[in-house]
Amino acid sequence: MSVRSGFEKDMEQLHLRIIRLGGLVEEAINKSIASFEKYDHDLAQTVINDDKQIDDLEREVEAQCMRLLLRQQPVAKDLRAISAALKIVSDMERMGDHATEIAEISQRLRKPPSLPLLDHIPLMAHLAESMVKDSVNAYVHNDMALSHSVIERDDEVDQLFRKIQEEIIALLVQNKDDADETIDLLMIAKYIERIADHAESVADWVIFFLTGSLKNKPII
Repeated sequence: MSVRSGFEKDMEQLHLRIIRLGGLVEEAINKSIASFEKYDHDLAQTVINDDKQIDDLEREVEAQCMRLLLRQQPVAKDLRAISAALKIVSDMERMGDHATEIAEISQRLRKPPSLPLLDHIPLMAHLAESMVKDSVNAYVHNDMALSHSVIERDDEVDQLFRKIQEEIIALLVQNKDDADETIDLLMIAKYIERIADHAESVADWVIFFLTGSLKNKPII
């Protein structure tokens, strides 16, 4: 096997590992949102238990990227692919962490919150879920248009988050007895907003790989 053929085989293995990581992260996010919406503490615990698998796979991908950089002499596009991979897996791992944090808060919710706030949070959550799914698909298929679609949707998530913040401030002023419950909901909304930000970042790095251009991010 030639050096180049070996490198291409390693790159394909790297690609498949990132796809697997993306699938695990998608599953963690979907389960964490479901655990919140259904008050399913067992499902939340599954998300918490499975986070180590995401962390371990992220470390494997990072180690493989470093081996490729050290042992090979990648050309410009290969270097972009490896650099983008390192950033993408970092974003994916953070999304997994936020899913775990949502699950941990969900376990504290012993009954459906009595606050009139649940319309905007599920809407924002499912929009963020669609962004994560599409950002992974954009990576899998090198899809520029899908990447731009993910980036555009982040503004919608931010708008919903601002609405939730305003509602929570009003609720805290009106009724301080539900302060703990209200803050828990705000934190869930914040983690969802961060998940959407990381999905946007994945889409940004896909565009960087395809074009060599990366808006509003430092180029490696």
